[in-house]
Amino acid sequence: MASKLPRLQCLRAPSTHFSRSSPLEQCRTFATATLDPPSATSNPAPRPRTDFKDKLNAGPSFTEFVSAPPTTLPLSEAFELRTALVGPAGRKKEITRLPEWLKTPIPNNSNYKKIKSDLRGLNLHTVCEEARCPNISDCWGGNDKAAATATIMLMGDTCTRGCRFCSVKTAKAPPPLDPHEPEHTAEALSRWGLGYVVLTSVDRDDLIDGGASHFAETIMKIKQKAPGMLVEALTGDYGGDLAMVERVALSGLDVYAHNVETVEELTPMVRDRRAGFKQSLRVLDRAKKVSGGKLITKTSIMLGLGETEEQLWAALKELRNVDVDVVTFGQYMRPTKKHMKVEEYITPDVFESWRQRALDLGFLYCASGPLVRSSYKAGEAFIENVLKKRASKSQTTLAEASGSIQSETSV
Repeated sequence: MASKLPRLQCLRAPSTHFSRSSPLEQCRTFATATLDPPSATSNPAPRPRTDFKDKLNAGPSFTEFVSAPPTTLPLSEAFELRTALVGPAGRKKEITRLPEWLKTPIPNNSNYKKIKSDLRGLNLHTVCEEARCPNISDCWGGNDKAAATATIMLMGDTCTRGCRFCSVKTAKAPPPLDPHEPEHTAEALSRWGLGYVVLTSVDRDDLIDGGASHFAETIMKIKQKAPGMLVEALTGDYGGDLAMVERVALSGLDVYAHNVETVEELTPMVRDRRAGFKQSLRVLDRAKKVSGGKLITKTSIMLGLGETEEQLWAALKELRNVDVDVVTFGQYMRPTKKHMKVEEYITPDVFESWRQRALDLGFLYCASGPLVRSSYKAGEAFIENVLKKRASKSQTTLAEASGSIQSETSV
């Protein structure tokens, strides 16, 4: 309506307001007015520079920014925690930002996608995904599948326990076990051609044996398809049923792992009420003894839950008393706001000091760092080397023994 108003006014206007051109031309010129093109000789005034542009031009160039060598900060500044105020006005609260040494890249390479596709195709689960491990981009991001590490999680993705640090789904009655899972797992791992594999599982207190038979069957299937593959089993405590621990320990695996997770004093607040520090020690002790000391036993402890130095020392000594070979230390990272909060972010230099202390106590190996988890591929590489050395040593001993027997027979 507004666009028609100028034209109506023009048509009804007195003739004295028009030039010699027709009224229609005047109206159309008014409605669709065109500006005269600027002359070639006219120079528009230069646009004034803004303060922001002046500051930007005065700073380093993009090339200098990219190629500038990293500045070395003192440890006090490099490990300084940053805080920020978040929330609406009047209700802001201070939070601690994630330290730089805990930030990892987003997994998005081709090998990550290939491994994930294989796992979904065989209906397999990994603790890497379910527990939201920060190392997934590193472990799954090798140049080929054989260089990658994936920890297979058996017996589904739903646990019967509710530890306050863990993000795995929980339920009183999870779905029944997949009878084809042992075969599918063995097939996937033999297809990847891995030299070392880690198996773990959710806790299944709803089953009579806690899933020990299912776990043992999977290990035996893997050894059938790939006899040279080294297998680490990260198991639960089976409710303290040591007969089930023996069943898994004697299934042909090479490393028996069970995590104590934290120090004894914090166990009731961190782990499910059905778990216990002493119970975990008994599991590790039985696995070592039933194998005649041949199995490597391994455990993991999270730091940053509020433990004290004295409590951590006591926990390490208890683990050595039951002859645990390998221990790992990692930073507890809160999966969601529903889980227990982080009491402290431990700096890398403190992790290094605990690594040295563990080795001084007699542990065979210790992986310690903010992003270290129980299934840590650097630790796996070391353990793989130890197992191969043990195997070659035993073969040499057998060869020497058979040679001596033959010489005695000939005499």
